[in-house]
Amino acid sequence: MTLRLHDARRDELIPFEPIRGEPIGLYVCGVTPYDTGHLGHAFTYVSFDVLHRYLEYLGHDVVYVQNLTDVDDDMLRRAREVGEDYIALGNRYVTTFLTEMAALNWLPPDRYPRATEHIGEMQTLIGSLLDRGHAYVAEGHVYFSIDSDAHYGELSKLPREAMLPIANERGNVPDMAGKRDPLDFVLWQPSAPDEPAWPSPWGPGRPGWHIECSAMSMTYLGERFEIHGGGGDLIFPHHESEIAQSEGATGARPFVSYWMHAGMLRFEGEKMSKSLGNLVLVRDLLASYPGDAIRHYLVSHRYRDEIDYDERDLLASATQVARLRFACRIAEEIEPFAPALADPAQLDPQVATHRDRFLRAMDDDLDTPSALPELHALAAICQATTDRAVLVQAGWLVRELGARVLGFRLAPAPLVAEAPEAIVA
Repeated sequence: MTLRLHDARRDELIPFEPIRGEPIGLYVCGVTPYDTGHLGHAFTYVSFDVLHRYLEYLGHDVVYVQNLTDVDDDMLRRAREVGEDYIALGNRYVTTFLTEMAALNWLPPDRYPRATEHIGEMQTLIGSLLDRGHAYVAEGHVYFSIDSDAHYGELSKLPREAMLPIANERGNVPDMAGKRDPLDFVLWQPSAPDEPAWPSPWGPGRPGWHIECSAMSMTYLGERFEIHGGGGDLIFPHHESEIAQSEGATGARPFVSYWMHAGMLRFEGEKMSKSLGNLVLVRDLLASYPGDAIRHYLVSHRYRDEIDYDERDLLASATQVARLRFACRIAEEIEPFAPALADPAQLDPQVATHRDRFLRAMDDDLDTPSALPELHALAAICQATTDRAVLVQAGWLVRELGARVLGFRLAPAPLVAEAPEAIVA
């Protein structure tokens, strides 16, 4: 089976094909570091970490770029509220984010660009949009004219009347000075007296939110690349606007082959968000659970599904990941060096069947909830078989698939300490 991924723009599963061969371009919208991250953020970044790992497992060379939105309305508002320089504020929360993600065994991106380091590239894109008639200058602002793009709305599938309320909820100011259409979005704007400002052909100011990601993604991945990801709440207006300005500035269409979005995390029936105060913080969970348990809980859900958080499921994941770790350990006690597992013809038929089912599930748009039971079935073989060769194959496959693809550490530890009777029974 060939890897198929869900492209939100076409709204269907599409066989994965590189645009120009290797390397594969993967861009994921990163954090705006003005507060502590929560489990919903971790779900997004662990989901794309699994994609990153699986592409590499399949033999692809991947250039993974994840941006840092270190200047935007939320950053500046928060810095103003706490009386702290916005760069210092961002650096503090970036450190927190990276520490938490490291605890979840996240592979760092190849590039981690900051918006403040790419103002020149943003201005070049804005200039191209003005030259091509997709943008206009008004009262010190530069706006993108959505009427200039016949494809606007193709990603989100939203009717025009539904767009404005959502855009307003997510940062749009419909009556901003000089706007021709309340949905026209900001490319460049004058800075307030207490905000950072950069010189530009349109006056000193700062970039709009959407232009930041277009500039950073194209700087490192080119005018067209394979995969763009982020949380589902970014589909509109952020990703919709990214498509419009990127394709408008370059004429290259499609800008991205696969638009992929992680589902939202819900708690007690509501979307997990700072405004509702219903956050489950990664740092709090790490005080009680190992990183592998949190990661297991997250990958037990398909990346584009909504999750209703329940700590009982996290407790179950802690038990299940201990069983995986124990299976690895007993196999490694018998055979300390990894056996050759690449050729399914050399595997015991039962072991090969579970491996094949695992990979088929992953090929089906990263169906991790269907892949995980195959991993646990391999771990169960380690408990049940009396054939030492089969045990070694099953245990080492748990490590290969569980660590290389799903990203568990499965760190070795003393058998008694890691596999108490209550867990491995």
